[in-house]
Amino acid sequence: MNSLTLRVVLGIDPGQTGGIVLLADGRVDAVIDMPTFARKAGGQQVDPYRLSRDLGAALSRHPDAYVLAVIEQVSAMPKQGSSSGFRFGQSDGIARGVIGCKGIPLIEVPPAVWKKHLGLTNAEKDAARGMAIQRFPEAADQLQRKKDIGRADAMLIALWAWQTEQAGNRNE
Repeated sequence: MNSLTLRVVLGIDPGQTGGIVLLADGRVDAVIDMPTFARKAGGQQVDPYRLSRDLGAALSRHPDAYVLAVIEQVSAMPKQGSSSGFRFGQSDGIARGVIGCKGIPLIEVPPAVWKKHLGLTNAEKDAARGMAIQRFPEAADQLQRKKDIGRADAMLIALWAWQTEQAGNRNE
């Protein structure tokens, strides 16, 4: 247990293939893929119980730290079907609900804002994964696959908040 951690930032890439990354004093401490289960109607759904359990376990290593969550502000994609759009919104809502139930302050960041700050505007989707590997070499083994882009985005969302000192800008 590291009771010396001062600040924890959770970066959240919502959605079934997204994830949550915990930065403890600026270093990657935990990477949580959105846990899912099969729906009877087909497809997958984010599992709120497992997400809450996994997040709680990661946060328990930093009991005295100030915690802030930052979620990517997303909306339905053009040409996205109503069913997949609904499931995406459901996943976003589950992530927000778990954060809220844990009493963690939450802010939103539009993709254009964090990407501009990090120089990723108009970059290929996989550029975020490359940047995350470069910035967080201790987590490179968790970013090896192309499908790890959700993890990389979550890391960079947390990095944006860390670098722009969002935790210090809260008016509570």
